[in-house]
Amino acid sequence: MVIRKLFALSRRRFVPSGRRSASTDAADALSIKGAAPSLAKPPVMPYDRLVQAVRSKIKKLDDPDPRFLRHASPQPALADHTAILTAPETRVTTLPNGLRVATESTLASRTATVGVWIDAGSRFETDETNGTAHFLEHMIFKGTESRTVRQLEEEIENMGGHLNAYTSREQTTYYAKVLDKDVPKALEILADILQNSSFDGKRIERERDVILREMEEVENQTQEVIFDHLHATAFQYTPLGRTILGPAQNIKTITKEHLKNYISTHYTAPRMVISAAGAVKHDNLVELVKNLFPKLSNDPTTASQLAAREPAVFTGSEVRIIDDDIPLAQFAVAFSGASWTDPDSIALMVMQSMLGSWDKNSGGGKHMGSELIQRVAINEIAESVMAFNTNYKDTGLFGVYAVAKPDCLDDLAYAIMHEISKLSYKVSEDDVTRARNQLKSSLQLHIDGSSPIAEDIGRQILTYGRRIPVAELFARIDAVDASTVKRVANRFIFDQDVALAAMGPIQTLPDYNWFRRRTYLLRY
Repeated sequence: MVIRKLFALSRRRFVPSGRRSASTDAADALSIKGAAPSLAKPPVMPYDRLVQAVRSKIKKLDDPDPRFLRHASPQPALADHTAILTAPETRVTTLPNGLRVATESTLASRTATVGVWIDAGSRFETDETNGTAHFLEHMIFKGTESRTVRQLEEEIENMGGHLNAYTSREQTTYYAKVLDKDVPKALEILADILQNSSFDGKRIERERDVILREMEEVENQTQEVIFDHLHATAFQYTPLGRTILGPAQNIKTITKEHLKNYISTHYTAPRMVISAAGAVKHDNLVELVKNLFPKLSNDPTTASQLAAREPAVFTGSEVRIIDDDIPLAQFAVAFSGASWTDPDSIALMVMQSMLGSWDKNSGGGKHMGSELIQRVAINEIAESVMAFNTNYKDTGLFGVYAVAKPDCLDDLAYAIMHEISKLSYKVSEDDVTRARNQLKSSLQLHIDGSSPIAEDIGRQILTYGRRIPVAELFARIDAVDASTVKRVANRFIFDQDVALAAMGPIQTLPDYNWFRRRTYLLRY
């Protein structure tokens, strides 16, 4: 009896999983029809719905919409930029006192930008004088020994020109954009304000209130605040960690003597570059500079020597400011980067392009080349993401800045650290080629116009001692391949300390040790 029963069971036709015969379906239907309610199909639980949603998003990431792939180029080709490599020559003349004059002439243009780029900024101040460089930028336009404020403003407006200035951590710039016929007049005004500013006491007192109001406005610019905090924690106890505006207490105590002492100490001829671009003639500009800048100091001390006395030391650390009144959380995570002259600085620029930047309001993102941007856009875990690479004389900062809703911080932090750490392990040549093309295009788009060109000339001469030709720069970018990216990532990212600055409703942002552990991947 038992043997007959086993034989009958063995004769049942085996139906593979996922395939059902008609007889099996009929038998199941009969059994379910008279079955108890407890044998019915169980309901879908919320966790199962979440798993299905995640799987569908991953499927979209791995298998994007074919409608978009028709117009995409999955295999990028190296772009040929031969046509734009014939840029005008940058001519540089060094005067006997060490002052450098650099020009790029575009005679077909009818406008020109001329300015003074100075190798001095907030980095070269002390704790007591922090904020002097920015205060001086404000006071430099408040009248000279031969011009009142009104006369100065009227001269610029009558020319139809534009006079401006800005201060960074390592450089200060004063420049004017005018018509070609007004270049000598603009250069004479720049020479007058830099050498003969009066620094009237009443003007100084009035400007204190202006700068204090400016500090209040900057406090409302959250991105500026985050990067100030990032520098303060990454370069703590070093001059590079100070803010450009300086503390409010210093603004209230800066005097005329502080301003004059800063000019005599840092506004020296060897640390200054007269840069011009557009409708200018180099030889004529050199003769003008010789006659207009006779009062500059010849002190040979360079900014690099000053920076070497107080080097910027990177410290792995974090600063968090919890503020639940802000609707969005934001944070920046950074590694110690490369200096301007570091051979790997170009590779870090390519890596920045690989990580990319994206804003929710700009659209796109799901089909961008950057895998970080794809992750963020498909999963909708951030409002904006931006990779950054900041260079200084002896160090730098390389990382990612992001803005997100409070409940997305955990997933966003994981996506950022995963993609950054992956640069040490898995890099495809297609991604590097795409990043190189994007970097070269963005560099050329950035110097569209006489003002960006003059700025590029002044900055490069202060940092490199020369202006790198476009052909050489593109050749250095094209020399970066997947193996170079892996090597540079292992130098700057793999198992390295990080600096973290965060602000807003950041209770769900992982702690510092979480970020530090994800600078490498455990693979066996």
